[in-house]
Amino acid sequence: MRNNQVVSMSKELLATIFEGAKQLYPRENILFLRGKKSKESLQITELVIPPLATHARRFANAPLYMLPMDLSIIGLVHSHPSGNLSLSNVDFNHFFGRIMMIVGFPFISEDNIAIYDSKGEQLKLEITNK
Repeated sequence: MRNNQVVSMSKELLATIFEGAKQLYPRENILFLRGKKSKESLQITELVIPPLATHARRFANAPLYMLPMDLSIIGLVHSHPSGNLSLSNVDFNHFFGRIMMIVGFPFISEDNIAIYDSKGEQLKLEITNK
């Protein structure tokens, strides 16, 4: 982990991401992340459900042309039902925004999360109480 940038989000948002992944298991889930950027951090403040998303066993996809122009979307999160937190070539080629968060099975703790920047470098996650 060479990148010093920190990504922060609330426990409540993380619980919502995990619950969505559990509900769709064994299919993948996909959501867009809305947030704010400061010099050394990205703060995830909201989740955006993409219209007409596809949730399958080995992929999740959303038609980007269906999204309104929204500069507050800083990335996306999707689940890996296999539990593998690695950024695949397909994930890397479908990168959207500044970050990509992957949550892996069993979707219960920070150990089941990886966040990557657009260069494929892993970022640190900070969970807040609010």
